Amino acid sequence: MEELNSFELSKEYLEALRENIESENVAFIQESMLDINKADVAAILDELDMMEALFVLRALDPDFSADILNELDEDPQYKVIKAMPPEELATLIDHMDSDDAVDILNQLVVNDREAVISHLEVKEKSLYIIELLRYDEDSAGGLMAKEIIKANLNWTVVQTIDEIRRQAENVEKIFSIYVVDNKEQLLGRVALKKLILASSNTKVADLYEENIISVPTYMEGEEVAEIMRKYDLEAVPVVNVKNKLVGRITVDDILDLIRDQAEEDIQAMTGFSDDVEESDSVYRLSRARLPWLLIGMVGGLLGAGFIGFFEEGLNAVTALAFFIPLITATGGNVGIQSSTLIVQSLANRSVFEDSLTKRLLKVFLVAVLNGLVLALFVMGTVVFLYDKEVKFGLVVSIALFSVVLLASFMGTLTPIILDKLGINPAMASGPFITTANDLMGLAVYFMVATLLLNL
Repeated sequence: MEELNSFELSKEYLEALRENIESENVAFIQESMLDINKADVAAILDELDMMEALFVLRALDPDFSADILNELDEDPQYKVIKAMPPEELATLIDHMDSDDAVDILNQLVVNDREAVISHLEVKEKSLYIIELLRYDEDSAGGLMAKEIIKANLNWTVVQTIDEIRRQAENVEKIFSIYVVDNKEQLLGRVALKKLILASSNTKVADLYEENIISVPTYMEGEEVAEIMRKYDLEAVPVVNVKNKLVGRITVDDILDLIRDQAEEDIQAMTGFSDDVEESDSVYRLSRARLPWLLIGMVGGLLGAGFIGFFEEGLNAVTALAFFIPLITATGGNVGIQSSTLIVQSLANRSVFEDSLTKRLLKVFLVAVLNGLVLALFVMGTVVFLYDKEVKFGLVVSIALFSVVLLASFMGTLTPIILDKLGINPAMASGPFITTANDLMGLAVYFMVATLLLNL
């Protein structure tokens, strides 16, 4: 297990680092960062401007610099790789696993990408990268690394160990040794312990386990993540349509995917139209927020129109206005609760998933129970605490009950429909649900008031 050195980034160190970068003191950079973890160095580089970060990367060992480049956040990483000459970036990519290299190259335009590949010294690495670039980024093929340790079933233990030593030069972490036949088709895996304890002339065919979980290159990354979570796998082999072993996906790649998707869902739920970070420009942050803010504003204007339509009723019974925030807030809360549960279930699909009818029936029963409790509570509060007529209490409680039912169905159906249309269902959980439920809540509230109070 890698030991984590305690390092705390301070203003004093950052100032000293900038001074030594300005004076081009390479020795200070190399000595001060000798025992710092790559993730901590990446955090330091996030605080520097692009030219300063480039100077640090150039001062360090290429193998270490490659690890740091992988750890950088997306925006500073993009700025650095765009500023690097192709041959310099190629040097760092030569020290990366093929999947990490492809993640870097996918950020570049085609011409720049090809220029970097042409400067790679490790020709096997360039072949790996060219193959991986064919796959979609979020598929198993796009997530896998080509660096892998495999053994032929006809090899002896001695042959296998010699081959492992040779192959291990390009593999940072060894989780499993995969067993293939003469056509490179995946047959199973063999544990290192079995190899070490077996006699020298024993064949791999007598040692390997046949029952092995693998994933095809075309499988979606989310499905791969679920398989690895379900079976508690640290790595999973990837095969093509002919069951030929073509790579492996490790748990760190899946963690990156899960983090990126979680960030995307959170931003969708809170009304961002683009993937942004706090460090982005004012223009980009504004552009990402404005679309949903405009939708919310339009919803608010429509809501004002609803209220204006019932202006006479409000003048006749001014107390109706007091409970408008209650109706809209409850509808929004119920809708977001319902949609969040559905989004979670869509992200963790079960093999024995309930039918839509059964889901809606369950939603209806939960909504009825919640609606009755809330309606009775509001009825008692309006009549006894606010000293209003029973008829007025009925208006508020019936409207609230109706809004709870409508918001529950809206929050349930919208993510399901968006998912069927291939749209991120998390979008339903943000301003869309809130705005729609505000409008429905106001409409129901004034309709009930009109019917019961004869406005």
